[in-house]
Amino acid sequence: MAIHQIKANFERKLAEELQIIRVSAPLFVKERTGVNDNLNGVERVVSFDASDVKCGNLEIVQSLAKWKRIALAKYGFKTGTGLYTDMKAIRRDEVLDNLHSMFVDQWDWEKVITKQQRTIATLKIEVEKIYKALTSTEQSVHELYPFLQPILPKSISFVTTQELETLYPSLTPKEREDEICKKYGAVFIMQIGDRLRSGEAHDGRSPDYDDWTLNGDIVVWYPTLGRALELSSMGIRVDEKALLRQLKASDCEDRVKLEYHQAVLNGELPYTIGGGIGQSRVCMFLLQKAHIGEVQVSVWNDEIIEECKNANISLL
Repeated sequence: MAIHQIKANFERKLAEELQIIRVSAPLFVKERTGVNDNLNGVERVVSFDASDVKCGNLEIVQSLAKWKRIALAKYGFKTGTGLYTDMKAIRRDEVLDNLHSMFVDQWDWEKVITKQQRTIATLKIEVEKIYKALTSTEQSVHELYPFLQPILPKSISFVTTQELETLYPSLTPKEREDEICKKYGAVFIMQIGDRLRSGEAHDGRSPDYDDWTLNGDIVVWYPTLGRALELSSMGIRVDEKALLRQLKASDCEDRVKLEYHQAVLNGELPYTIGGGIGQSRVCMFLLQKAHIGEVQVSVWNDEIIEECKNANISLL
């Protein structure tokens, strides 16, 4: 009941804050079109052949980052309007733990913006709207279940990955996230994907949807596990220049010929901002659970099942 209430409440608040409407989303897309999300470029997609569709294999989506931009163009959305979906995905190469499952469920959203709105200021405005929906939902959960005390700060802080590296040069990227989230409670960590001054990237990002200078993650401090918890990844999408620059930096220039990339380069798709918000992550956080398997049904290895049993954690 609590999971249902959280999802219904947050989805409604998100749609109100961002002024977006819900649309149907695909579970699978055609291969070799560039539409599927390549994530960090090393994950293997789940694919299958269909007896009555002669187009090669179909791929289970890993996210809908690119499909949503195509949908905005197809449906004729105007500037300032957008869509969201109930996205389900399979990530077969995910390393399973308290926060990671092979089954991914997200609210995937996307809005049309102008070229002039491709700025940090625009990005921050949308982040604050999402955070408002999150804090509002946290308060509603507390009203339903008073023993669940709100822990989110009133406002979210902003920091770049380079600022984090400068602050904590001896720490790993994940340790930096822990430190900054423990300090501020909720942080939007910006500019993920490109190399920092040290020569290392804070984290991997596919080169062909987010602009690495205009993206980031919403990360919160999670006392239940004593660590930072990423709830959302989002950003302003690549324009023509950013796409070419990031494909070159990632040694992925062969993708230029794919349908999606050609559509971006030829100006056939609108300029957009969008992202994904983890449904199970949000439920886990607001219900203060120790394992994501307590709020979603998935498949776990024997070691995790045994560990949870010994810790009195009931997996769905």
